[in-house]
Amino acid sequence: MLTAVVLALAGPATAETITVAAAADLKFALDEIVTLFAARHPGDRLEVVYGSSGKLSTQIRQGAPYDLYFSADIDFPRRLAEDGFAASPVVPYARGRLALWSPRLDAATMTLASLLDPAIARVAIANPKHAPYGQRAVEALRAAGIWERVEPKLVFGDNIAHTAHFVETGNAQVGILALSLALAPGLERQGGHYLIPDQLHRPLEQGFVVTRRAASSDLARRFAEFVVSAEARAVMARYGFEPPEEEPR
Repeated sequence: MLTAVVLALAGPATAETITVAAAADLKFALDEIVTLFAARHPGDRLEVVYGSSGKLSTQIRQGAPYDLYFSADIDFPRRLAEDGFAASPVVPYARGRLALWSPRLDAATMTLASLLDPAIARVAIANPKHAPYGQRAVEALRAAGIWERVEPKLVFGDNIAHTAHFVETGNAQVGILALSLALAPGLERQGGHYLIPDQLHRPLEQGFVVTRRAASSDLARRFAEFVVSAEARAVMARYGFEPPEEEPR
């Protein structure tokens, strides 16, 4: 009985809570990965905040209490590491892809040139000022030679999940989204998608770091190791993420 009491008292004391900041394209994949991790570590707690990679990076610089940072553009965590805001090397975890998606049009039969159709009045992309998917969408439209004609139709989401919401609610007829969102159960049931050739834009090489705040956090270290495990990689693959070009060391 005494042993049971000691263990009961010791359990909560050793449990940890961490906050993970993650790019919005990870919403569904990372939620699944967190659930898998939590099943193995029921005493620990992970809270995830999703947003645009650029804004999350700025928040970390301003002192936001994030313990890990997952970015849709590996350059953001690299710059944080260079400036002393990281407690780990930058770890590449996936490459993202762009896709056209619409619940009202048959996006599976479309290409970027389809956006020139006069019947399409609004096209949603993430804000290229701070969202990597928005930046790559602009690059793809320019490479396809249609930027000048599509630009007047654009509406900008704060992040890629907000962009998807624009299309879902009819504020745009089609969106240039993360493939990971187009493959998410809620969106995939509503409409098909067209995979945008990745030759049209810079790679969406994604990476994460443990932040300086979590330098001594065992939970942050364990979750960082789990994210690059075969089990977590399989979840990423189901949502259209490709393996990183540079494998973690």
